[in-house]
Amino acid sequence: MYGVSGTGSDVGEEWGARAARSRALAVLRVRGRALGLAVLPAAVAVVLYAGGVTGHFTGSGWDAARWVVTVLAVLVLIAATAVALVVARARPAATPTVELAETAAPDLYRLVRDLADRLDVPAPAAIALTPDCDSWLEDRTHRAHRALRTPGGEGESEGAPVLVIGSPFLWWMRVGELRAVLAPVVAGTGPAAQPDIAAARRFVRGLDAAVAVPGTPGLDPVRRIGAGAVGQVARVLLRACRGHAAEMERGVAVAGSERAQAVDYGVRIVAQEQVGLAYAGWDRLLTRVALPAWRMGRWPAKLDAGVVSALTELSRRDRLADGFSSRLGERPACDLLEEPGAVDEAASLLAARLFHGGPAAPGPDWSPVEWSQYPEEVVDRKWRTDAARLHQVLDGLGLADGTARGAGGERVAEGPTLTRVIAHLATEPTKSTEAEAEVEADADTDTDEVEADTHTDAALDAGASAETADAAGTPDSAGTDTDTDAEDATDLATDVDADLDLVLDAEDAEADDEPVNPAAEALAGALSALLAREEAAREARVAASALTAEAAARSAEKDGGHSGGTPAPVVSGPDGPLPLFPLQPPRSGRDLLADHVTAMVCCAAVDTAEATPGLDWLDGPALLVGGERATDLGPRVLALVEEGDPEPLRVWLARTGVRPEKPVRLV
Repeated sequence: MYGVSGTGSDVGEEWGARAARSRALAVLRVRGRALGLAVLPAAVAVVLYAGGVTGHFTGSGWDAARWVVTVLAVLVLIAATAVALVVARARPAATPTVELAETAAPDLYRLVRDLADRLDVPAPAAIALTPDCDSWLEDRTHRAHRALRTPGGEGESEGAPVLVIGSPFLWWMRVGELRAVLAPVVAGTGPAAQPDIAAARRFVRGLDAAVAVPGTPGLDPVRRIGAGAVGQVARVLLRACRGHAAEMERGVAVAGSERAQAVDYGVRIVAQEQVGLAYAGWDRLLTRVALPAWRMGRWPAKLDAGVVSALTELSRRDRLADGFSSRLGERPACDLLEEPGAVDEAASLLAARLFHGGPAAPGPDWSPVEWSQYPEEVVDRKWRTDAARLHQVLDGLGLADGTARGAGGERVAEGPTLTRVIAHLATEPTKSTEAEAEVEADADTDTDEVEADTHTDAALDAGASAETADAAGTPDSAGTDTDTDAEDATDLATDVDADLDLVLDAEDAEADDEPVNPAAEALAGALSALLAREEAAREARVAASALTAEAAARSAEKDGGHSGGTPAPVVSGPDGPLPLFPLQPPRSGRDLLADHVTAMVCCAAVDTAEATPGLDWLDGPALLVGGERATDLGPRVLALVEEGDPEPLRVWLARTGVRPEKPVRLV
């Protein structure tokens, strides 16, 4: 193909490179057409002026045409120059990463450089880590990115892309597995060095950055109008070359993958299994373990090390993953770092910023927590905070004196007790259930009476028809009339039954729409409103700190001084500040109520029984009763919240030795 001979890998690589270059030329042709369209009025003006000088285009009409075209050409050139300047100077989006200098990871740089030599491609300009399970090459040749980039060392090309590595890979994967996974990524530096592909990538990234310029804060109305016009032009150009750019990147990936087949191909097949496993463990660790700590104003400082514990626990529980933990005896890839703990802490702080929107630096309300302190500093504190919020809402609902009455009217203990919560949730549903039972009994009685009356009327009509037929002395016709009347009576009874079924179904549908536990619904709504206010206040604080940090970074950039250290870059999403990637959708009011009731039960168990807060690497905060995790608490809490049935929970409390009437300690 294309006159290329050799192995299938060479043919595939050559095909991918050719496809990528042809698509890059297509992108550049879009740029060329836009440039040609911009200079077209000027070219027409030049032709008109040349015709006037030579005497071909003379007269008042041609003079007017020359003036009109000249003015149009000047305006178009000014607009094109403005668009070109904005596209060239707009700052492309860069992934927030932890920069790694060669002094901080000499062995890792040596591994990547050796891998590039084996693949016969340029080495990456630098290495950075991201708190995600992925790896890629990122172009950071823009001057705004070069100012923040840590140089990789001697031998790296200034125009080469930066190698971004997922930090969980360094802790979970072994050195050989990491080399095999990075081989296709590093091989992509070869096509990236091709001039046409590099120019096409810069053009596309510039257009993408120009589209976001109208949303830049601090623009006056006039500049915002101009930025909006430039953004529209950039959006049209980006739409024209989007398909070619996607195919170009696909060709680059194909070329890199084919080139990397000669390096550790067998190990890469096994390493890909570890990629999927690491992703599952990382997602579970963030959503179940890290997120509760972030909501408490604490961020786990060793998230990457926690991935190893989470995946080890997974291999212990899941027999399909038995072989994964046996790899832990080999050298981990984090040994390629000089200070793995410091790098893990930086990546953990960045993960909190990206996935939760935490501050860029530790502070009084945003401090790190070690895994050994997690049960006491996060789990216990979370339970008591939720319990305090639950009782605050109960006070706001009219129970300010801290008292309530149970289902039988008995007075329960005062203060923040579990009995108070159970009595409030179990009082209303009991009456509702009894009323529903009475309504169903009345409906059944009415149904039986209507059916009996219907059948009686049908029998009477049939008897009267038979007597009339006998009096007329026509036995045959009498038999026929009797059968007809009986069939009509049967049809009438069937229609009545169908109508009754429709009525009962409608009543059941209305009953389903009504809340099963009105007290729980009211409490869940109040909890949701309180949490929404707290979250809005937190987001306002984060936004204010982000704006302050951005202003400080801009003033430092204008002064040109970096004596105080490089400020942390402020990252904003399309709809405002961080988080860029929220982990979970908003929780429903019923889920929030179940979590708060569970927290109240756990507080009572810790204070009155032999229970302790614990950490489950796969499920997050856990209640340990007698050293064993209490796994049967959730369904009992749901029975109380959703159905108003306190008996399953009371049985569990009695078996565990929890005293719900005792006040619990709140924060």
